[in-house]
Amino acid sequence: MKQKADVTGNALAIASGVLVVTALALAFLWAPHETTMKDVQRIFYFHVAVDWVGFLAFFVTLVASVAYLKTHDRKWDIVGMSSVEIGALFLTMGAVSGSLWARPVWNTWWTWDARLTTVAITWLVYMAYLMLRSAMDDPQRRARFSAVYGIVSFVTVPLTFASVFFLRTIHPALFAASTAAQGQMQFETGLGSAKMGMTLTFCVIAFTVVYVALLRSRIRLEHTADRVARLQQELVA
Repeated sequence: MKQKADVTGNALAIASGVLVVTALALAFLWAPHETTMKDVQRIFYFHVAVDWVGFLAFFVTLVASVAYLKTHDRKWDIVGMSSVEIGALFLTMGAVSGSLWARPVWNTWWTWDARLTTVAITWLVYMAYLMLRSAMDDPQRRARFSAVYGIVSFVTVPLTFASVFFLRTIHPALFAASTAAQGQMQFETGLGSAKMGMTLTFCVIAFTVVYVALLRSRIRLEHTADRVARLQQELVA
């Protein structure tokens, strides 16, 4: 069983590497440039993908938190905590890639636009999750607090999506028209538009696989830490 798990982990790692390299090739060599922003728009293929993974990770934490409160099973606490760690990492990558895009387009690395502000709030909320969790010594109390916090904090995710539609923002609306959004990407028509859509979809899939691989590795690491802790307790006893 252990050997099978190792094979699965190795397969996920290899698949992640191949998919990310392919995504890079599609974004920089195959997809056409956007008519307004030219080649700087290519950053968005990765910006959208890593932000998607960040929000997906927080949704997984939401599900794991509900499952923990129902079952009080340690495995769900591990899933929720691991997913927050990875989600915070990917959301940080999203902020960095967005800043790299904003500098030539907006002439600034950061602006307190509605979408950027709500993303910053989401990032801070989940970083607080990790800090508060690390400050608690009692495992059961930490798990209960984390589960409740993981459920309540998820409200920031739909708020971030809604900001483009209900708040005045200069952030481009990628997937739907928004009367509040001032920024709007002008995609190529015909084959060019199809290539852009395919590239974006592939990047999202590639980074989702990376997330699954990282989540699995992080969960296994935490289970190993639990086993080591139990062995230490047995030795002391």
